[in-house]
Amino acid sequence: MEQRIRLGLKENWQQFAWLVLVNCFVGGMVGLERTVVPLVGTQEFHIGSDLFIFSFIIAFGVVKALINLVSGALADKYTRKKILIAGWLAGLPVPFMLAWGPSWTWIIVSNVLLGVSQGLAWSMTVNMKIDLVGPRRRGFAMGLNEAAGYGAVGLTALLTGYLASRYGLRPAPFYIGIVYTVAGLLLSVFMVRDTRAHARLESASIPATEAGERAHKPSLGWVFRETSWRNRNLFAVSQAGLINNLNDGMSWGVFPLLFLSAGVGLEGVGWIKAVYPVVWGAGQVLTGPMADRFGRKPLIVWGMFVQVAGHIVIGIGLFPPLQAGLTGSILLGAGTAMVYPALLAAVSDAAHPSWRATSLGVYRFWRDMGYAAGAVMAGLVSNWLGLYWAVHIAGILTFIAGVVVWVNMKDTPKFSQ
Repeated sequence: MEQRIRLGLKENWQQFAWLVLVNCFVGGMVGLERTVVPLVGTQEFHIGSDLFIFSFIIAFGVVKALINLVSGALADKYTRKKILIAGWLAGLPVPFMLAWGPSWTWIIVSNVLLGVSQGLAWSMTVNMKIDLVGPRRRGFAMGLNEAAGYGAVGLTALLTGYLASRYGLRPAPFYIGIVYTVAGLLLSVFMVRDTRAHARLESASIPATEAGERAHKPSLGWVFRETSWRNRNLFAVSQAGLINNLNDGMSWGVFPLLFLSAGVGLEGVGWIKAVYPVVWGAGQVLTGPMADRFGRKPLIVWGMFVQVAGHIVIGIGLFPPLQAGLTGSILLGAGTAMVYPALLAAVSDAAHPSWRATSLGVYRFWRDMGYAAGAVMAGLVSNWLGLYWAVHIAGILTFIAGVVVWVNMKDTPKFSQ
C-alpha cells in the first residue's frame, strides 16, 4: 500500500530527523579542515604565499558553487536521494587524502572532491527538508538543518585542534572524517527516502499566475537570471549570501595564521575556529523560527551588521588576541546565524516550487562562490598589506551587502502569526 504524501514537520518528523543527522556528518567533513589544513600548508609543506595556502579554499568554493548550480536540476532528473548518495561517494576519499597526501596538490584535489560532495549532499539535505515541511515551517526547517551542519563544523574544528595539539597535524585529526563518510553514506542509503513527491504536492496547490512564477519547469538559464538579478528579492539575497560566505572563506584561511602569529596556541586557535560555526549553528535553532515570525529581511540586514561588529572587534586590536578572537567569532557566528536560515527561506518564498530546487542551487552557487572570493581577497590583501587588512576589507564589504538588502529587498510574509 502506497504511503500517503503529506506536508508538515509533524507529519514527516522521522525523515526530517534522519536528514538532520545526515547533515551533521556533512558539516563535520568541512570542520575537518577549519583548524588544521592552513597550518599543514605552512608548517609541513613550508608554503610562504598566503594566496597559495588558501588555494585549497578556492578549489573547494568554486567546485561547490558550480555543483550547487546543477544540483537542483540533477535532483529533478535523478531524485534527491540518488544525488545525496552520490555526494557521499564523492567524499569517501577525502579524509584519506587529507591524512596521507604527500604534497599540497593532494590537498587541493581532496578539496575538489570535497566541493563536489558538499555541493551534492548539503544541497539535498536543504531541498529535502524544504520539501517535507511545506511553507509555514520553512525558516524553522532551515534553522535546524544549518544548526546541525554548522554545529558539526565547529565541534569538529575544536576536536581536530585538540588532536593536532596532542598527536600532530597529520594523520590523527582526519581519522574522524572516515567515520563521518561511512556513517553518512549508510544513513543516506538505508534510512532516507526521496522527497520529490512532496515538492510536487506543494507545487500542485500553488497558482502559477503570481509575478515571476511559471507553471511549467523553466530552463536553468531563466532561473539563473531570475535569481541572480531580475528578481530584486533574489538579487539581494544572492549578493548577501556571497558576502556572508566571503567572511567564512576569509576566516577559514586567515584566522589560524593570524592568531598563531599573535601568540595564541594551537588549542586556542581551535577554540576560535570552533566558536564561530558553533554559535552560527546553534543560533539557527532560534533564528529560523524568528525568520518565520518576524519576516526574513530584518534577520538578514541586522545579521550582516552584527558580523561587521565581529570584524571590528578582531581588527582594532584593543583586546588580547585570544579574547578578541573569541569575542569576534561569537559576533560573527551570531550574525551568520541570523542571516543563514532567513536567506534560504527567502529564496524558497520567492521561487515557485516547480523551479525552487534550481533557484536554491543558483543562490547557493553565488553564496559558495563567496568561499573562493574570500580566499582570493584574503590571499592578495594579506600578501600586500597583512592579515589584519583582510579582516578590515571583509567588514567593509559586509556592511555594503547589508545596505543593499535594506534598500532592495521587499520583506516576505510572516508565516507563524
